[in-house]
Amino acid sequence: MDDLDAGIGLRGYGRVLSHGPALRPFLAAVVGRLPIAMTGLGMVVLIQQVRGNYSMAGLVTGVFALATAVGAAVWGRLMDVHGQPRVLVPTALVSGAAIAALSLAVVSDAPGPLLVGLAILAGVFFPPVSPAMRAAWRVIFSHQSSRRLGYALDASAVELIFVMGPLLLSGLALVLPPQGPLLVSAGLLVTGTLLYSMTWAARTAHRHGTLVAAAVAGTPTPETVELQSSAEATRGTRSRTSLGQRTALAAPGVAAVLAVSLFMALGFGQLDTSIVATAEAVLGDATKLGLLFLFIAGGSAIGGITYGARTWPGDETWHLVGLLAGFTLSLVPWPFLLRLDEPPLPILFLLLFLTGLTIAPCLIIFQGLLDKLSPPHRMTEAQALLSASQTTGAAGGMAVAGITIDAWAAPGGLAGAVVAIGTGALVAAVVRGRWADAA
Repeated sequence: MDDLDAGIGLRGYGRVLSHGPALRPFLAAVVGRLPIAMTGLGMVVLIQQVRGNYSMAGLVTGVFALATAVGAAVWGRLMDVHGQPRVLVPTALVSGAAIAALSLAVVSDAPGPLLVGLAILAGVFFPPVSPAMRAAWRVIFSHQSSRRLGYALDASAVELIFVMGPLLLSGLALVLPPQGPLLVSAGLLVTGTLLYSMTWAARTAHRHGTLVAAAVAGTPTPETVELQSSAEATRGTRSRTSLGQRTALAAPGVAAVLAVSLFMALGFGQLDTSIVATAEAVLGDATKLGLLFLFIAGGSAIGGITYGARTWPGDETWHLVGLLAGFTLSLVPWPFLLRLDEPPLPILFLLLFLTGLTIAPCLIIFQGLLDKLSPPHRMTEAQALLSASQTTGAAGGMAVAGITIDAWAAPGGLAGAVVAIGTGALVAAVVRGRWADAA
C-alpha cells in the first residue's frame, strides 16, 4: 500500500495519474471495461439490424446483463478468497469466446434459444474488472482523500467509456460487417483483463484485504501491526462480529445501498435502450447513437471529476437524494418532446448533458458508502455486489424497454426510466438515516 496523499482538486488527479502503481491498472481496466459499453448495445444494434426485432434484442441483452449480475456476485466473493487474477483470467477467456460466438450466430440465422444461451454464458463469465479495480484503490492508496480521487477517476472513466464505447461501435459498424463490432468487443475484453491481471494492485488485493481485516481484529503479526493505523483510519474500529461476517450483505446499510443502485440501474437500462430507439427515430439511423451518448456520458464524466475534486458541504447521503431527483427531472420532458413532429435536437442534447452530470457522482457516492460500510476482507465482494445490482437493474430495464418501445416507441421506454429512477430517489431519502447510523 502507498501512503501518497494526492491532496484535492485537479492537481490531485494529476498526482494520482502520475503514480505508476495507480496508472497501470487504471489504464488496463479502461481497456478491459470498454466492452461494458459496447457489448450490450452491440447486441441490440446487431440483432435489430439483422432480425429487425427490438423484443428479441431486448431479451438477449437483458439475459446477458442479468447473467452478468449473477456472475459478478459469485466472482467477487471468489476474488476475496483466491485473488483477482485467478478469477479474471479464465472468466475473460470464456466470456470473450461466447461473445464472439454470439455475434456469428446472429448473422448465421441461428435460433433464438441459441442466442439466449450464448448471452447467458457470456454474461455469467463476464470478468468483473470494475469491482476488482474499485477494490484495488484500497490497495494502491492508504489515504482516504487519495482513494476518493481514485473513485472519482474510476466513475468518470466508466462514463467516458460510455462515450468511447458507442462511438467506437458506430465507427466499426461503418467499416466492418455486422458481426465485426462484437468481435472487436470480445478482443478488447480479453486483452484489457489480462493486462490488468498482471499489475501489482491486482496481484496483491487479496492478500492486502486479509491483512487489513486481521489488523482491525487485532491479530498480532508484524504485517498486521504495520497496517493497524491505516485500517483504523480508513475503516474505523470494527468488532470481531463484523469481521467474521460471511458476506458483505450482512453489514448494516450495505443492502440499502444496493437497493437504491438497483432502482437507478433499472431506469438506466430503459434509458439506454430508449436512446437506441431515439437515434433511429430522430437521427434516422441507430448506428448514430454515439452522438447521443456523447452528451450524456460526457456530462457524467464532467460531473464525476467535479464532484470528486473537492469536499462538498452537507452529508453525502443527501447529495445522493438530490442527484437522483435531478436525474429524474431531466428525463421528464423527453416523452413529450419525442412526440413532436420535429423534436428539437439542441434541447434533447442539453437534457442529456444535464442527465449525465448526475450519474458519475451517484456512482462515487455508492462506492464511498460501501467503502465505509463493508468489512475490509469483503471489499471486493461488496463492490461486485454493487456491479451486480447495476447490471441486474439494467437487465430488467432493457427487457422492459424492449416491450414498451415496441408498443409505444421511445417515449414509452423513457417514461419507465422516470418512474424507476424517481423511486430510487424516494428510497434513498427514506434509508439515508440508516446509512449514517451504520457508518
